[in-house]
Formats: sequence, C-alpha cells, structure tokens
Amino acid sequence: MIIRDSLLKSVSYETYRHLIDKYEAEGKSSGTEQTEDRIHYTALNQKRYKRLDKTIVIPEDKAVFFKNYPHSLCLLVITESWCADAAQILPVVHKITELNPKLTMKIVFRDENEELMNLFLTNGGKAIPIVIFLDLQDNVLAYWGSRPSTAKKMVDDFKAAHGSLTPEFKEDLQKWYNQDKGLTIVDDFIQLMQTLPSIDS
Repeated sequence: MIIRDSLLKSVSYETYRHLIDKYEAEGKSSGTEQTEDRIHYTALNQKRYKRLDKTIVIPEDKAVFFKNYPHSLCLLVITESWCADAAQILPVVHKITELNPKLTMKIVFRDENEELMNLFLTNGGKAIPIVIFLDLQDNVLAYWGSRPSTAKKMVDDFKAAHGSLTPEFKEDLQKWYNQDKGLTIVDDFIQLMQTLPSIDS
C-alpha cells in the first residue's frame, strides 16, 4: 500500500527536471526545509543535471544487457533537489531506462514520502537517492543506493578514518563521479538485475 501510494505521487524524469529548473529559477529547493545550503545545492545540481543529461553515454557493450532485459521493471527513485549524489546518479538511471521500453523510471520526493523512505533506511538514516526495483504488481524485488559501490567504499573508508566527511572530501567525491562517468552505476545495476527473480513481464 505504501508503494502504491508513493507511485500515485511520482513524476517522470522529464517532469522532475522541469521542477529542478523551476526551483533554481525561483531560488528554492524541494523538501519541507528551505535552507541556504539546500537552495545553493539545488542551483548547483541544476547545472549538473543539465550537463550530464547531454554527456552521459552508456557504453554499447553494457547497453546491450539493458536493451535485451526481458522483464518489465519500474525503477522508483527517492530523492530531493538538493542531493549532490542524486544529481550524478539520476541522469545515468534515466539513460538506462531509455534503452528498453520495459524499464520505466518514476521519481518521488523524500520529505513527501516519509513512510516509503522509512522502509529503505541506510544505517538508520534517510540517505538518498534510493532506487527501488519493482515488478508490475508493485512488489519490491531489490533496492540500490545511496551511492555507487566504489563511492560508498570511499565514503565508508573516510568516515572510519576521520569520523565525518569534510568539504574537501565531498569535492573529491564529485571529481570521482565526473571521472567515472556513471560506469560504476551501470555495473552495479547489471550485477543487481542479474540476480532478480525471473518474473513474468
């Protein structure tokens, strides 16, 4: 029921992108809490989305897996406009779903979907983005997030050594995303989708 309720509130990637542009133009952010930081990151992310929508390419040797994927899936993403990781991840997810009409992408905002978010906590926290893999009956088959596997390890290792993330580390993480060009996300998704149960499409 929680999944279905959230799906009713979901938007397409195109609509989400229009909303990001609108927030940036109005000097706002999504979410219940409007802070200077969140407004700043929303504006920064708008530029990232714009750039990555144009530049992200799924390599053909990887794209063939998604093109030939035989089952229908909905990739339901929990996010907010200010999330820096989301701005690097969602354009890649969108490019993946464009490769096969059986793959659809829907987006919901975290603060508007608290019950859903609480089902997919990371170490007890509301880390985003989360990508939930659903079948046609809205059953949860798997979920992924809130970072690509390599980035997650970088963050975990840094936290173990230093306690919390520094602005310098966050900058390094963004540099890693730019160099990786979405390839780790693509590999993570292939690995995950290969383990999904064989469902009727």
